[in-house]
Amino acid sequence: MNEFDTLSSPLPDRLRDGLERVAAVLRADQWSSSNALGLNPTQVHVLAFLAGRDAGGIRVKKLAAHLGVSPPSATDSIAALGRKGLVHKAVDAGDARAVGVHITPEGRAILQAVGLASSATSAAFATLDVAEQAVFLRLLIKLVRSLQIAGAMPVQRLCVTCQRFRPYLHDDALNPHHCAFVNAAFGDRHLRLDCGEHEPTDPATQAATWTAFDTGSATLRAPQPH
Repeated sequence: MNEFDTLSSPLPDRLRDGLERVAAVLRADQWSSSNALGLNPTQVHVLAFLAGRDAGGIRVKKLAAHLGVSPPSATDSIAALGRKGLVHKAVDAGDARAVGVHITPEGRAILQAVGLASSATSAAFATLDVAEQAVFLRLLIKLVRSLQIAGAMPVQRLCVTCQRFRPYLHDDALNPHHCAFVNAAFGDRHLRLDCGEHEPTDPATQAATWTAFDTGSATLRAPQPH
């Protein structure tokens, strides 16, 4: 046993500690950029969620579950955004008893402004080269998927859980994967944590596809729908 094995705290604990420190900077960045536009981070998250899923409006309960806040907190944020003209409510086209929340053009414009704001974390990520960024993204996807399976995180629209994702279909080191939606090859650096075109597949296929992705073997991929 290495002497440091007894002197150091467990590696998972140190990784969590590091992520907590980075998360603290992320929260500070979010407060800084959102406050400059008269919003708070939760309101920005509401706008971002709506911007990617607003085809038919989003119900408050679903929005609250995704953000990890209580329905009353989500309602308060929506009301504040409504007063600013950044969202509006409308009767659900599929259920006249339900009301959906929609982002307005003004809401999309202010969300874009938040995204363009400079941040300490963006600058830090830029110090990593493209290969390092791709590795980091792949590890983040693995963490997100694990948290999702454990029920600690709402379902995310990941490439690796989409029925259109074909891992390691191409003999190309930079672009080994295939997206059937756009019919194009792509690499780890293009993997998405939240894709608007995501179509979830069944759990068994997801598991087989993940094994293929995680091990780098297209032969382990379950049959995909055509």
